[in-house]
Amino acid sequence: MVSLSTWFRYIAHKLEYSVSLSYKSYTMGQITNREVGDRIWKNVFHGKLTYLHWNRGEEMAPTITGQGGTLLVRKLPTPDPTRVFVGDVVVLKDPENSDSHLVRRLAAIEGYEMASTDENDTPFVLEKDQCWVVSDNDTLKAKQEARDSRTFGPVPMTGIVGRVVYALRTAVDHGPVPNSRLGMQKDSPVLAVELDIDEMAKNQKA
Repeated sequence: MVSLSTWFRYIAHKLEYSVSLSYKSYTMGQITNREVGDRIWKNVFHGKLTYLHWNRGEEMAPTITGQGGTLLVRKLPTPDPTRVFVGDVVVLKDPENSDSHLVRRLAAIEGYEMASTDENDTPFVLEKDQCWVVSDNDTLKAKQEARDSRTFGPVPMTGIVGRVVYALRTAVDHGPVPNSRLGMQKDSPVLAVELDIDEMAKNQKA
């Protein structure tokens, strides 16, 4: 049973998302100023704040197993330091393959100084709109197997499309994904309202 206060927080998140999405469409010339209001309310009443994403690979083990899993992802129309935080597990566009996406943990954002344990690497500061993503699996060789920023360098924040809030590995092995404290706080009402284990199980691939 979802409490009334949780529903209010959920609706507030939907309204914020709808306004951001509609304004984005307006600035890109996809809708006119007369259509903005209609688009906002259409998204509030009919849209969802999450989508399902299938992920396979050892890079995020043990958070997400290598056998694959169905992930519930919170949509982020404008990923910036006020909406996505260091410590979050995110879905982002693959910088080496524009047709696919990666699931990685956000390790640093603009303004962070990056220093390597390799003395041959020169320290540097992440520039505006840049972020650093890493794999959770510590057993992988950083620059050969992990396929994260240690391989391809900083990535644009705009490449982030969502935050992973729940992972279904099997019908009996599933649960919330550990994210930053702020991320989990923001996502709690969304998770309470939109989490549907049965729907995630239907999406699970063999």
